[in-house]
Amino acid sequence: MSKRRGLGKAWIHAALAVSSRFLIDLRVGPRTLELAKELVASVAWSGLPDDGPLFLVDDHLPYPRAILEVCGEIRHRRRHTGRGRKKHPDLKPTSGLWVGVVKKIRSPTGSLLAVQTRALFGRKKDVRQRIADLDIGTEINTSHLERLNGTMRGQQARLLRRTQSVSRVQDHLQWSLWLWRDFYNWIHPHSSLQARTPAMAHGLCDHVWSVSEYISYPAHVGPWQRLIWAEEREKLLTSPLFDEEPS
Repeated sequence: MSKRRGLGKAWIHAALAVSSRFLIDLRVGPRTLELAKELVASVAWSGLPDDGPLFLVDDHLPYPRAILEVCGEIRHRRRHTGRGRKKHPDLKPTSGLWVGVVKKIRSPTGSLLAVQTRALFGRKKDVRQRIADLDIGTEINTSHLERLNGTMRGQQARLLRRTQSVSRVQDHLQWSLWLWRDFYNWIHPHSSLQARTPAMAHGLCDHVWSVSEYISYPAHVGPWQRLIWAEEREKLLTSPLFDEEPS
């Protein structure tokens, strides 16, 4: 979360591939279902593992619905009797979708009192086993993302508590964070990754990029490719229920 004189109160949402520390997306905006779906869609668009995705999230209320709309499938519910209308279809998690939730209990003054964990989709035992298999801990946690928040605050002047580099326009803060995300992924080695960058650990490159290499990389694509990407992303953001033909 970022509190600024120019923007007032703005939230920063982050999606991190914990095993490689690859920062998938950063979004500035309110804590709404639409923005939660954008974040989940970024994770899905980046490629989900064949053996099922694992999401570790806080207790933000829109996350369950956002994950179902992006990663769920249609469930047709049966009537218990032969009378009455057919029940409307809804969404259910796909097989192998694991979601663990971390809830922090705080006092009225903001002091941390307790941390509760639960499995939203899948059994808690299976979620914990998946975490252990990925070598990212033994319990449901969001510690790696909290560590990222500290790193981001330390390296982004716009996010300091008291700064002259305040962002008064939300788009300026968003562009700055996207630029920092790319530097974080491609240019800065991590000691926890044996001096590799997240992009190297993610299998996207074989060496640490320099700033000049990042700037000169031909990242621009044609309008048709952008249109294809926009359509693919829109499919992820569209709930499967909208494609269901009414009977």
